[in-house]
Amino acid sequence: MLRGYYTAASGMTTQQRRQDTLSNNIANAQTPGFKQDEAAVRAFPELLIKRMGQENLPTTRRFSVPHDQNIGSINTGVYVQETIADHQQGGLQETGMTTDMALVNGVIPDDMGSIFFTVQNAAGEERYTRNGNFTIDGEGYLTTNQGYYVLDQAGEPIFTDGQSFSVTSEGIVEVGDQAIPLNIAYTANVNDLIKDDEDLFTLTDEAGEMVDARGLAGLSFSVEHRFLETSNVDQVQTMTNMMQAYRLFETNQQVLRAYDQSMDIAVNQIARLT
Repeated sequence: MLRGYYTAASGMTTQQRRQDTLSNNIANAQTPGFKQDEAAVRAFPELLIKRMGQENLPTTRRFSVPHDQNIGSINTGVYVQETIADHQQGGLQETGMTTDMALVNGVIPDDMGSIFFTVQNAAGEERYTRNGNFTIDGEGYLTTNQGYYVLDQAGEPIFTDGQSFSVTSEGIVEVGDQAIPLNIAYTANVNDLIKDDEDLFTLTDEAGEMVDARGLAGLSFSVEHRFLETSNVDQVQTMTNMMQAYRLFETNQQVLRAYDQSMDIAVNQIARLT
């Protein structure tokens, strides 16, 4: 019976974590370039149940070697192993803002690959994002809304000096007589990236390095100026999944309550001396 407690409790914990992930997706449905998360649910290892007893022998030989009879396997519950970002391309929304730009996937050599803007966080480390909702800071540099520098192909912050600029479909920022290529990074496997703060991605410790998308044969992309990539959150499907998670949580809760009532009967009523 105690196994039932653990199984039902693990089911409740799993659905609660799914609900947290789905709620975060809904909260960021209007965040440009946001990639929704999916909770990967896994089952704990199954256990083999056996019955301990004697072989079916005559009474005079019942003291012989015990015999184990296999009954079958039992599941021990589920858990959320990890959350995985869905890097599917979002839609495009025209904003008319000079500092807005969106990456559009063209031909990607590997189905698991994707491209990103490269920015520099407060610690001076490179991070990657699909959110092209940029701005100009007080010093004239192109930055994210959090104040992180947007980097050029040489890995340097892009300086606009407050001047108006345009961006070509190849990702070239044209400021006055300067042509500054954006640092468009590519990874062949998006699972090498994990989410960091402020809608940014960083490479895992086991991953290799990001490569320059312009130097990769067979890859094509475009940059849409005065557009933003919307999030890829399907709000209707996400709300449906939230209701499903809530109902599964309630179901496990009812199972747990039934086990508790059975245990109460076994301890306080059946075992009571009369």
